[in-house]
Amino acid sequence: MRMSEFWRLMDDEFGASYSRMLARTHMIHALGDLTVDEALEARHKPREVWLAMCADMGVPPERLLGKDVPVRENPKEL
Repeated sequence: MRMSEFWRLMDDEFGASYSRMLARTHMIHALGDLTVDEALEARHKPREVWLAMCADMGVPPERLLGKDVPVRENPKEL
């Protein structure tokens, strides 16, 4: 998982402003009581941080991959 994907998932699930606040303040016990920002800075993999955050915040399994984004049709093919 790339960092851009990690932040898209955070923003989709928690909202852009709240996700940044959570990243600075929410301590994830499974990662040694590090915040999201601290865990990423300590080189934890973004996927590991995302899954730990989801477990902490009770994100249901069907939303672990984020929102369904509709496939854009290529207008040239129509």
